[in-house]
Amino acid sequence: MPPADDFSEAAKIAHRAFIDMSSSKNAYFNRLAAIDAIYQAGGAPSLAENLELEKLLAIHDKNVLAFKTAIDAVTDDMEKQALFQLMS
Repeated sequence: MPPADDFSEAAKIAHRAFIDMSSSKNAYFNRLAAIDAIYQAGGAPSLAENLELEKLLAIHDKNVLAFKTAIDAVTDDMEKQALFQLMS
């Protein structure tokens, strides 16, 4: 499997989009877990906490769309397979 630096420009963009998507997913779930831990004993998240989660989810949704668009732009099947291997 070639290193990411050897990929076409389209594959490099898809790889960066995958990293961004993974990061935004982690940010959302980490914040969700932190809020959940605060309120395990009772109570409910504040409006500000819910808005923060909505913002993080919107960022992740944007990153998912960017990744889908970027991966669709990779036309070489072998390169796409190598990219999927790198991402797994």
